[in-house]
Amino acid sequence: MKKFSLLISFLLVLFLAACGSDNKTSGSDDTNKNDKTVISVKHELDEKPVEVQKNPEKVVVFDWGILDTLDKLGVKVAGIPKGGSVPPYISQYDDDQYVNVGNLKEPDFEAISEIGPDLIIISGRQGESYDELKKIAPTIYLAIDTSRYVESFKENMEILGKIFGKEDEIQSELETIDKKIEEASKKIKETGKNALFVIANDGKVSAFGPGSRYGLMYDVLGFTPVDSNLDASTHGQSISFEYIAEKNPDYLFVVDRTAAVGGESSAKEVIENDLVKNTKAYKEGHIVYLDPNYWYLSGGGVVSFSAMIDEVLNALK
Repeated sequence: MKKFSLLISFLLVLFLAACGSDNKTSGSDDTNKNDKTVISVKHELDEKPVEVQKNPEKVVVFDWGILDTLDKLGVKVAGIPKGGSVPPYISQYDDDQYVNVGNLKEPDFEAISEIGPDLIIISGRQGESYDELKKIAPTIYLAIDTSRYVESFKENMEILGKIFGKEDEIQSELETIDKKIEEASKKIKETGKNALFVIANDGKVSAFGPGSRYGLMYDVLGFTPVDSNLDASTHGQSISFEYIAEKNPDYLFVVDRTAAVGGESSAKEVIENDLVKNTKAYKEGHIVYLDPNYWYLSGGGVVSFSAMIDEVLNALK
């Protein structure tokens, strides 16, 4: 009986050890959470690729389009620039749980350092701060190259997909956007109409043509530019209302910069004067006031870019 009892005890110990081993194996998900994979990101502000830890936990974001994409993907961020206007469509980030890291043009380096970020994401407005930011943490520059808008946009989104393990989700969003672009392009081609894109700011107006910041209206969506010789600079070319009347566009797309930066909206009062009221755009009800939160503040995210195309589609109805 003693020998039998010892045998039973021995077998019981082996059984418990085996169970412990199985439990350890099933807990291997911890390895996925601590994935040490490194993603190399090449961008125009650095000669060397930036090494980014996959699935970084503490992320600081300075670009609203990138933020709307991460929000869509369910990726948490640690800090955003609250020193200006957070676009209403992502106003949930204007909350104390997200550290204020300065404003779009002037990062608060001390606040960023205190976060101890694993990754900082910037775009055009923070370009001059890159050298300082990369001393704090791996920093990547994901601005849109307006000369190849869609390709550049997709590259940025695919980089985010790789970093955060969301490749399939990104691909799905890009396919949806491709379909919208195709639909808008087809409708625009059918109209045979031309267009002029302008920004209104404190009573002044700047126009944008092909290859510019808003060249996607012509280069991607397919509107015929009312003037192909406009300066493609970042801030556009200053124009007069006599110019708008002379060019007489079929469609006049307007972004109110004043409203985008927190001022009183006045674009309609400025644009719809006696000169502009003589244009085809006014007479046919084709002066389109676009949401400045998408077109001026954001633009480079899956949410904002999709919304931009939707606005153009709505204007064509």
